[in-house]
Amino acid sequence: MLLIACPYCGERPELEFAHGGQAHIARPAKPSEATVEEWTQFLYMRDNVKGVYAERWRHSHGCGKFFNALRDTTTDHFVKTYKVGERP
Repeated sequence: MLLIACPYCGERPELEFAHGGQAHIARPAKPSEATVEEWTQFLYMRDNVKGVYAERWRHSHGCGKFFNALRDTTTDHFVKTYKVGERP
């Protein structure tokens, strides 16, 4: 079983977590003025990295908080987890 280190609770089994997609995606600055292309980019377009990738996770069956993780997509190894707003 894969263990994920929640920065708030410590290591827990992967079954307690929910994947939240790519981390560090910025919402359009003025949502009401954003074009269809800008919304499409924000909502659907994501990197598909082979290697270390920044992701957002939620400890859904624990503290319920979101956090970010650097995960190697080739090995499924979590390099680092960190709180939202912190630098990796």
